[in-house]
Amino acid sequence: MASALPQHPESLQLVSKAIGPLPLLNRFLERLKIEHFFAELVPAGDRRQRLAPAVGLGVLLRNILIARQPLYGLAEWANRFEPALLGLTTEAPQYFNDDRVGRCLDALFRSDRATLMTEIVVHAVEEFGLELKELHNDSTTVTFTGQYTEANGKPERGHPAHRITYGVNKDFRPDLKQLLFILTTTADGAVPIFSHVDHGNTSDDTTHIRTWESLRKLTGSADFLYVADCKLCTNQNLAHIAAHSGRFVTVIPATWREHTQFHTWLRSHAAPWVEVLRRPDPRHKDGPPNIYHGYEHPLRTAQGFRVLWYFSSQKETLDHAAREHRIAAADKALQLLAARVGAPRSRLNSLEQVSAAAQKILADKQVERFLHVEVTLLEEQSFTQASRGRPGPRTAYIRHSHQRPVLHWHSDAQALLEEARTDGVFPLITNDETLTLKDALQAYKHQPSLEKRHQQLKSVLGVRPVLLKSHLRIEAFLFLYFLALMTEALIERDFRDRMRKLDINKLPLYPEERPCTAPTTERLFELFADLRRHRLVDDTGHVHQRFYDKLNDPQLTVLRLFSISPQLYLSAAEESADAGATLVEKCREIRSEKRGI
Repeated sequence: MASALPQHPESLQLVSKAIGPLPLLNRFLERLKIEHFFAELVPAGDRRQRLAPAVGLGVLLRNILIARQPLYGLAEWANRFEPALLGLTTEAPQYFNDDRVGRCLDALFRSDRATLMTEIVVHAVEEFGLELKELHNDSTTVTFTGQYTEANGKPERGHPAHRITYGVNKDFRPDLKQLLFILTTTADGAVPIFSHVDHGNTSDDTTHIRTWESLRKLTGSADFLYVADCKLCTNQNLAHIAAHSGRFVTVIPATWREHTQFHTWLRSHAAPWVEVLRRPDPRHKDGPPNIYHGYEHPLRTAQGFRVLWYFSSQKETLDHAAREHRIAAADKALQLLAARVGAPRSRLNSLEQVSAAAQKILADKQVERFLHVEVTLLEEQSFTQASRGRPGPRTAYIRHSHQRPVLHWHSDAQALLEEARTDGVFPLITNDETLTLKDALQAYKHQPSLEKRHQQLKSVLGVRPVLLKSHLRIEAFLFLYFLALMTEALIERDFRDRMRKLDINKLPLYPEERPCTAPTTERLFELFADLRRHRLVDDTGHVHQRFYDKLNDPQLTVLRLFSISPQLYLSAAEESADAGATLVEKCREIRSEKRGI
């Protein structure tokens, strides 16, 4: 409410604070009860700690989702917002600094994060009605710049810790150390429901049994379809899942006998393909659709699992282009080699040397079957004077003969024709007898949605670079990133569901009112990024007037779809003040109970 202005308006001061997307974000954090679980399950630690871990971790989680600032810039960032929107009381910002937030991460590391994750995920499944019939798993690497010599995998403070070390880096940075970040999502909106971190040199194929067992405990049943990439496809992994009544779908790696035998057979035979799926090409709307054909092989694996083969028209084009690119690269490399061999002072003087160099090129480019190399000896003659002096009509010459290697190569048309028969073909393996060819394909084709979460982890949420020195705080920090990914996914899922229910195909949410068919949480937050609240305050701190930035049409559209009134959104800071004070009081009560006071 606005009060009458004083007689001396020059004594008033305009105080502006950001609102941004926090009221929208807080709505989902409250539904997830994340700060409630923080207060219940994260130990408070030192009684002198002025910033409760639940409060500090809540602010840090909001920062990851909105801005991603280093800890030393967190206080300055928080000062831009209304304290209540960050779950802080009015006096809390003066106690807010990087040291206290760091101690909040220490408390999170000491907590039982497995129980904390289970409590939050189980509540999210119930609150948002998530389907757990199909779960997708994949891993990525989080890269670090630094030595991290203390992160050697030894337990710390009675809790297991992981080894930050070199490994197979999925960002193609073998020069940097890493941790392995493993994530499992639902098929229902690609919502993360489980995550854990492992040593940087852990092989992906060794993580699936542990992950599957954790998911079985989390869901309370083994009756879910577990989908992963080819690293799942080992005899040990598949046998374990099948022996415990689990179901899986994964792709067969090229090293398996079934893969090699079918490709050999396909080069001279035609498979009885049946069309199972047809989709428009998302990259070329006017181009031909992506068509998938399927064929179940009559012979099963030695363990009795089904082998399903598919032909993709899109993959056929990509495979053909990739092979042509490799052949062109090999041809260019052979031309350079031929020029070296023909140079006057070439060191490649023998058939064996030239042949070995040429075969190495073919092997590096993986075109041994398509290009054939032949090295022949060419006899050359040269003449020198038999005696010294200027040459004349009677000068005698001595003829010298020597041989030099010459490189020839040509493509094998028959081999190229046979290989073209295998373009676009890939195999899946499953033990689910109820899945049709279409069902299994659709399950596996959902994997890119999980890969999108990894992309959001690194580019949108900015997990790199990790600006922390303590490896213990890093593990707690990555736990917060899991919660951030889950929150982002739930916001996207909720908003897109509302669009589908209202039969809305697109919304003008991009700049220049360009249409958006699948709004992301990042885009929704960007719409509200500059929204602020203003107050006229006198010298005594009394507020004489409040007013807000005007909401534009895209913002009003988003609020309408979320069923949030504009007035409620703008006044959320005032209504959140009591909630922030209540959370602080609850944390104090829990700390008192644990100390036996």
